[in-house]
Amino acid sequence: MEGIEHKYIQVNGLKLHVAETGSGNSPVVVFLHGFPEIWYSWRRQMMAVAKAGYRAIAPDFRGYGLSDQPPQPEKTTFLDLTKDILALLDALNISKVFLVGKDFGTIVISRFVTLYEERVSGFIVMGVPFLPPGPLEFKGLPEGFYVSRFGEPGRAEADFGRLDAKTVVRNIYILFSRSEIPIANENQEIMDIVQPSTPLPPWFSEEDLSAYGALYENSGFRTALQVPYRSLHEQLDITDPTVHVPSLFIMGEKDYFLKFPGIKDYISSEILRSLVPNMQMVNLAEGTHFVQEQLPDEVNQLVLEFLTKNSKLQ
Repeated sequence: MEGIEHKYIQVNGLKLHVAETGSGNSPVVVFLHGFPEIWYSWRRQMMAVAKAGYRAIAPDFRGYGLSDQPPQPEKTTFLDLTKDILALLDALNISKVFLVGKDFGTIVISRFVTLYEERVSGFIVMGVPFLPPGPLEFKGLPEGFYVSRFGEPGRAEADFGRLDAKTVVRNIYILFSRSEIPIANENQEIMDIVQPSTPLPPWFSEEDLSAYGALYENSGFRTALQVPYRSLHEQLDITDPTVHVPSLFIMGEKDYFLKFPGIKDYISSEILRSLVPNMQMVNLAEGTHFVQEQLPDEVNQLVLEFLTKNSKLQ
């Protein structure tokens, strides 16, 4: 994409692919992707914040896209990804950042802010709220629940392996843009839920699909299945997970994640507000799981308002 530069940064023994735009002397905004996304999912936000005078950086996590695969993908953890971000900031001599994340990128941000709050000016999360470090379990859903299926070693590999990477990404984008949790029947695989004739979401072009397909063709899904899906039980012992930096939580009201057991209650609870007392919450009525790609203008405005407000407090 024009205006975005690409480089590789050595962190923790691996080369991370980093997309970057904006002035080197400006406040820094680091964007962290989810699944099945990649740095490319933040392209419109990166251009918007750069135009407003910020420096935008979006890495591919280890094992994703153009970044190196870890030596043992099956042992990769959320903490590894968190430490990669710390090492990236150190390598680039960045002392403090704004963090923006979506989907499991939120889990990385939650861990990063909890461990290294002094390095964070503020953070924005989308689709998934701030989550205190600790195991995540979603009880009461059928056996065909996609998180359970993706978490079962070998099953998703066999399911995905029947298709090329571009088709896997296509199917997941279609599934995750709906308002219902993806659940397969007992004798059905997750990829079979989507029919070949099902159209892409109207905001997701064939050009976008080709970009994602090429990146996942390069990396495969080995690390992507480990983190997030096979790392959700990861334990991180932190005495006090409360964070005090300013934060913004953007939620699409048609995001299927809201139907996960306990999520609506957690979002509206005093528990979340006590963990992140300086949190602002914004709901987008038509927003689905991919709000930053589906509704870039609305999301860009919210991001820029947050950055402007909290940059002045530095």
